[in-house]
Amino acid sequence: MKIIGVMSGSSLDGLDISFCTFQPDNKEKILYTIEAAHTYPFHSSIQTQLENIQAHSAEEFTKLDTDLGIFIGQKITEFIKEKKLPLPDLIASHGHTAFHNPVSGYSKQIGNGAQIAAITNIPAVTDFRSMDVALGGQGAPLVPVGDKYLFAGYEFCLNLGGYGNISYDSGNKRIAFDICPVNKAINYIVSQEGLNMDKNGEMARKGKIIPPLYKELNHLEFYSKTGPKSLDDHWLKNRFIPVVDQYKEKYLPDVLRTLYDHIALQIHLITGDFQKGKVLVTGGGAFNTFLTERIKESTHHDIVLPSKLIIEFKEALIFAFLGYLKMQHQVNCLASVTGAQKNSIGGVLYEI
Repeated sequence: MKIIGVMSGSSLDGLDISFCTFQPDNKEKILYTIEAAHTYPFHSSIQTQLENIQAHSAEEFTKLDTDLGIFIGQKITEFIKEKKLPLPDLIASHGHTAFHNPVSGYSKQIGNGAQIAAITNIPAVTDFRSMDVALGGQGAPLVPVGDKYLFAGYEFCLNLGGYGNISYDSGNKRIAFDICPVNKAINYIVSQEGLNMDKNGEMARKGKIIPPLYKELNHLEFYSKTGPKSLDDHWLKNRFIPVVDQYKEKYLPDVLRTLYDHIALQIHLITGDFQKGKVLVTGGGAFNTFLTERIKESTHHDIVLPSKLIIEFKEALIFAFLGYLKMQHQVNCLASVTGAQKNSIGGVLYEI
């Protein structure tokens, strides 16, 4: 199958689109190819609305869902034309997470699937999380299914996105969960200097650890929780940022360096008891040289940075794969990862 995967991450750094092909090799392996990929920046009006989504009225929220669906559909059409691609069999779009509160039984991703299908005239699958949440799961993370079948040669798959997450096999089960804030927290801190990122970790490299901040961050309640768990912007704003803000008068590189070592420690605490293996590192944070150095120094595992294409588009690839599994009527959401009552086939299909 030829499938376009679409991902909008929590960092709001753009809409990732990948054109992928999938072919089964045997029961445990699926052959894949990323034929083309591109990231499209959001229109400024849409990005502003996404950044302030929790302040929207019900009608404004509904309109944003529609507008984002139209934007996604238009960009997919543009992508196919620019790259001179054949029409795919399917579009699989994660959408953008507006609200995520699985404890209360809901998680909402916007980017209207009907609009995507109508504009492109291609069947579209969206809303991958709701079934799992209805079954009592976290609705996240979803990527571990792809990690298991597409990247089976690695003991750990580590994603350094807006939030860091990890997946690995334990016994006969795939285990996965969010680790801690990564780019979301880094970007928040450097924004105080008018920057939108800490390129290559240059600012953090100048700093030193602030012991009280390091201790407070590592003692946040989330880190003591076991089992399936996930993070969202509400937690970041109300639990993590207030701790960082207590130190905002300090030398900013010191605050940032403390955060980098916090991230590295949390990764070590998860992987440290396992025998030496390979850790596949993807997501925007993989390009942060100093951050990956701190992670390497904190672990005995081999840290592997794949091609730029995989680093940037792994999640778009995997959502294309989730669409593939959906159309094959195969499980694409693992209860061992999310804590749901049972495995499920997530996603809602829109077709003309």
